Amino acid sequence: MTNFGWQILAALVVGLVLGGIAMSLGPDAEGNPNGLHATLSTIGSSYVSLLRAAVIPLVFTAIVSSIVGLRKVTNAARLAGQTLLWFAITALIAVTIGIVLGVTFRPGASASQTALTPEAPHSVGTWWNFLIGLVPSNFLGLGVSGSVTEGAFSGSASFNVLQIIVISVAVGIAALKIGEKAEPFIALTESALAIIQKVLWWIIRIAPIGTIGLIGNAVAEYGWDKMGSLTWFVAVLYIGLALVLFVVYPILVKAHGLSVKQYFSGVWPAVQLGFVSRSSIGTLPLTQRVTERNFGVPRGYASFAVPLGATTKMDGCAAIYPAVAAIFIAQFFGIDLTIVQYLLIVVVSVVGSAATAGTTGATVMLTLTLSTLGLPLEGVGLLLAVDPIIDMGRTAVNVAGQALVPTIVAKREGILDLDLYNAPRQGVAFSNDDADEREGTQADAAEQSAAAERETTRA
Repeated sequence: MTNFGWQILAALVVGLVLGGIAMSLGPDAEGNPNGLHATLSTIGSSYVSLLRAAVIPLVFTAIVSSIVGLRKVTNAARLAGQTLLWFAITALIAVTIGIVLGVTFRPGASASQTALTPEAPHSVGTWWNFLIGLVPSNFLGLGVSGSVTEGAFSGSASFNVLQIIVISVAVGIAALKIGEKAEPFIALTESALAIIQKVLWWIIRIAPIGTIGLIGNAVAEYGWDKMGSLTWFVAVLYIGLALVLFVVYPILVKAHGLSVKQYFSGVWPAVQLGFVSRSSIGTLPLTQRVTERNFGVPRGYASFAVPLGATTKMDGCAAIYPAVAAIFIAQFFGIDLTIVQYLLIVVVSVVGSAATAGTTGATVMLTLTLSTLGLPLEGVGLLLAVDPIIDMGRTAVNVAGQALVPTIVAKREGILDLDLYNAPRQGVAFSNDDADEREGTQADAAEQSAAAERETTRA
């Protein structure tokens, strides 16, 4: 992981340098992006496309496997309830921090009115659209749009992650109800999940290349002036993210009698990958791996809680970011928020985080927040210049929380393998499958032992 980390840091630097060069070259004679700019844009968009290609099969197989995996867990309903409760608690803390920072440092008041241009968002989140979006339009929530120009057809496919989640949960519950007859389907789903995760590892390995394209294109596209005018906004947001990651999470870890050092050394591979990939779903296999292997959370429970968190547990995207961003937009347009509007930010962040599901979750969440508060949706365009930069920090915090909550719940329920949690770290992010299998078996055994001990105590 050390080598991978240096590769990412090097990619960030190279991306900034190449982006600066592409910006200085300017457009070609016809006004199109120069060759370097076009290359960086293609590399970045291609990497995002690779991640998006894995979303549908990964989400479907992961959630179905996690639902059927609950049959191996004692007191599954209580574990699910505790998981959702702690999702809400941590989101409440995070959004409160975001509001306090936004009000205290006033990032929108210092933004340049000339360098930034309001722009309507490509997608808008509203409560009505959110509820309608839960109803699947077809089996995998797929959609196709196209047009005919001069006799030629051009089209594109899209998907709704919320609908995929609904379908996956329904299929998983049905498989549980059917019982023994569903075993072949369950085995096939689990095998498919393992294959998809392996392919995703290959995509993850080329993350440094994707990082160069994404960062370089952001610099070339928006320029230093726009990005510079948002420096204070980025600083305030990262202060909030740092407070959650390095203050709030350690306090929660310590309050449950666990080692803070072991938490960070265990979760750091996933945090680092989340920072680079900018996708909680793309980081899901590694997040689940460190949750089971490094923290000792039983595999049956982790396979439910981590995929659920990867689609709905977003302290960075759904709590801190919409709070700071909404306050920034209000300050930029000279709008004074009321106490009721601040409370609405809290409610939207805690209740509406499921609307962040997908690779464009932060934008959907921000528009959902703005529409609820009655703020101009065009304000979303103010922040586009720095979105790739802030998305890295947002996703890193998301991933850290997605591993934290299952660990806390497992500790509270007495099923956490403390020996595995406190074991010396090997410092390897991408362990071999055999080692993972052995550690998963140990974690399951610990869960069964703890369950038996609780039953004995009750008797």
